[in-house]
Amino acid sequence: MLPAEIVERFERGELVAVIAQDEATLEVLMLAWANREALEATLATGRGTYWSRSRNELWVKGETSGHEQTVISVSYDCDGDAILYKVNQVGAACHTGDRSCFHRDLEITKLGEATS
Repeated sequence: MLPAEIVERFERGELVAVIAQDEATLEVLMLAWANREALEATLATGRGTYWSRSRNELWVKGETSGHEQTVISVSYDCDGDAILYKVNQVGAACHTGDRSCFHRDLEITKLGEATS
């Protein structure tokens, strides 16, 4: 059964942000989006399933690339607007071929300002 906070968002037609984190290393791998169908599919199959905003369809991580995610645990934040999948990631999580989508750093030049 899904938490009421998340169900309410889905009923309003909202998507929920999903962060995939490596279960062993705790490395943040990627951020994607889920609708109710994607979250329920993840819970039922144990495979990272997301909603593609650009293709307007469900996608299962690794279905075409072979870089699969086995979801070990699912938790959600206090507001019900973000979900955390702890995963066992096979291969790259990022569509660029990098292990993590978070591989580009911003340089902080002084308090409150950043450059790329």
